[in-house]
Amino acid sequence: MPNWPAISIAVLLLGAADVPLANSLRTGSASKSTPAFTPDDHIALFPLGNSGSGDDAGQSATTAAGPAARKKAALDDEEKLQLIRYVSGEFARALKNLPAGKDGFVLKIGQPINEELLQRAVATHGTAVHSGDNVQITKLDFHDKQIIVDLNGGGRGKKRWRDRIHLDVGGLPTVTSTTTQQEAGPPGMQPGQGSTLYLDFNDSVPDLSPDELKQLLSPLLDFRKQRSASVQWFDTLPPEMKKAITERKPVVGMDREMVVAAVGKPDHKVRERDADGNDIEDWIYGQPPSKTVFVRFTGDRVTSIKQFPQ
Repeated sequence: MPNWPAISIAVLLLGAADVPLANSLRTGSASKSTPAFTPDDHIALFPLGNSGSGDDAGQSATTAAGPAARKKAALDDEEKLQLIRYVSGEFARALKNLPAGKDGFVLKIGQPINEELLQRAVATHGTAVHSGDNVQITKLDFHDKQIIVDLNGGGRGKKRWRDRIHLDVGGLPTVTSTTTQQEAGPPGMQPGQGSTLYLDFNDSVPDLSPDELKQLLSPLLDFRKQRSASVQWFDTLPPEMKKAITERKPVVGMDREMVVAAVGKPDHKVRERDADGNDIEDWIYGQPPSKTVFVRFTGDRVTSIKQFPQ
């Protein structure tokens, strides 16, 4: 069996965080089998608030502007991860006809929509999405001055760039792109038969929250009264997993997405192989010698949770 205290001391000496600090542990007593976490600074299961429902989402009919247009800091890899996690897969209602084809439509941030260019693109390439249709965001691509948004599989053909978030011990998440087969989008949709929107910024893409990206898309897409993909995902979980996530605690049997939804990202990660050659990964919450919790994954699932000191 691994020497847990030794691992915790080694992590302290290395001082290399896999991701930024995300959680704090309660200082009170905790059960040995179900360590207690505070919800401080965790990644909320529903981080978009009411942006996916209700009538107060602040839709704009003509201009792609908002808080993001005033920010100067460039979008970093951690924020890209957040946008992919909480915007890709979301549902909306189209407010205008949107063109097919790889050229899609360019939405210049901070400027009114060019209705003439939009109508010309639809007339030239055909209508992939009609006004009033329900659509799904199926892909986000990030470039220096653009965010590319695919709807219903996008309009860019059979091959496309796909972002992958790669996490390395001792470093922040990095976004790499590889050429892969295009994702098909919602059931019944064929690759290349959707529409693509190009959000064009004057300068580098600024740091954006999921809500702010939705606001930038609001001249063309209405996210109000649409059921969040996060909510739909939560509804598919077994009752015991829903209960654990609601109570903000990890339990054996969770996958990584469930753990992040429950208690956020870890302070550190350690990867190794056990005596049988199985790949294992420890997510470490807290800093020795303070109370520290190890959430161990064997494969894709949590197989043990240990807390030191007991």
